[in-house]
Amino acid sequence: MKHFAAISLVLALASPLPAAAQVAQAQAQSTHDRAIAAGYKALMLCGAILNARAFGAERSRDSVEALELTGVYPEYDAILPTLDAEIETDRVSVRYDAAMPPRVADHRIGRGCMIRPIGATVSGSPDHRVPEPQPAGMRDMFAASVARASPRLAASIDRAFTGGFGENSRTTSVLVVRDGKPMAERYARGFGPSTPQRTWSVAKSMAGTIIGAAVYRNRIDPDAPAPVPEWQTPADPRAAITLDQLMRMASGLYSATAGNRTDALYFGGTAVTEEAVAWPLEAPPGSRFRYANNDTLLAIRALRHVLGEDDFAEALLFGRLGMANTVAEQDWQGNYMLSSQVWSTARDFARLGQFWLNDGVWQGTRLLPQGWMRRMTTPGGPQPASGPGYGATLWLFGPAQGLPEGSYAAQGNRGQYIMVVPARRLVVVRRGEDAVGARFDIAAFTADVLKAVD
Repeated sequence: MKHFAAISLVLALASPLPAAAQVAQAQAQSTHDRAIAAGYKALMLCGAILNARAFGAERSRDSVEALELTGVYPEYDAILPTLDAEIETDRVSVRYDAAMPPRVADHRIGRGCMIRPIGATVSGSPDHRVPEPQPAGMRDMFAASVARASPRLAASIDRAFTGGFGENSRTTSVLVVRDGKPMAERYARGFGPSTPQRTWSVAKSMAGTIIGAAVYRNRIDPDAPAPVPEWQTPADPRAAITLDQLMRMASGLYSATAGNRTDALYFGGTAVTEEAVAWPLEAPPGSRFRYANNDTLLAIRALRHVLGEDDFAEALLFGRLGMANTVAEQDWQGNYMLSSQVWSTARDFARLGQFWLNDGVWQGTRLLPQGWMRRMTTPGGPQPASGPGYGATLWLFGPAQGLPEGSYAAQGNRGQYIMVVPARRLVVVRRGEDAVGARFDIAAFTADVLKAVD
């Protein structure tokens, strides 16, 4: 109440609105924050517990409350513990306001969890349609036992679990693969080979790979204007943005903050086709780098329009690689949230990293065009002001970060990494649930692993 009173006082001093209107406005903002926080909690409990259960794994509610639901964005971190959640067989409901329906995340077999819009009432059962099965792919990578790590490699991995590569970091799994053979694998208590976690922005690199698979089938041209249907009105300047520019974070579109945060999309239940398509240009396409969730969402929106189907991620990529414990989730209008909302395991991350290392060839079958991995790992266009470079959905590392030239990574919030070092035929996977402000140093860890495997 003291916090709310302080907000009201500030509004009263700064705004011409009558005092009663200022109080109502502050209360509405507080209610909205609680609604987003409730959506966050519903979706995380649903994803962590019900997705794991679908893959034959178990996560306890206490574990999710302690990891996924702590250290989140400051405006929601204090709210989350105050919200009551009900976990059912196929949905999670979280109440946040007596006058409003609870926030609900439905679990659907083969599709993962979907957050309903704010204000939606609970009715009916989730759609349990299962995607068509695909070839098993490379499940045999882990058919045999993982080799026992050498003492030096084991010591490096120990440091990854004890904060040695980032103060207050929380590592949940590490997997090291060399020449297609697992060299070491370790999990935190409560996690295992079949336990999925949210990929966060590693999903962007998955999106780039899925687009490549569609290009290989001649379904879409990456250098042509992205066929976003909402931009096809005559004289819409956004119609000139190419698919490649969206993949390189070079669309020139406005975004409220770098990275967008896109809370309304991720946790509010707003659809991609309602919000992501609506941002205006603020710079010529291809003229600047600005990391934005919307660019990836728009690229996949364009692909969905061309393919004319919803469940293409499984057919184009996950099923082909045997990523049996990976599920790409959608909004309530059937749009993939492939900038962040995928749940996957460390082993499936390793499969994807090995696929990249093999130049898009899987067990002798080419799934990506020749040169596609070069496109994904080449800095064509404007670059970040500092740190690693950026290709087409992959981050670019090298000697400046203490790694061999040509290294690259998929990176996601809260410490999700797939690092590939082609010069050493190495794939390093690290999963975590790092709190806001804590950062795991994947480059330093990979450099340490390289020393250990010599």
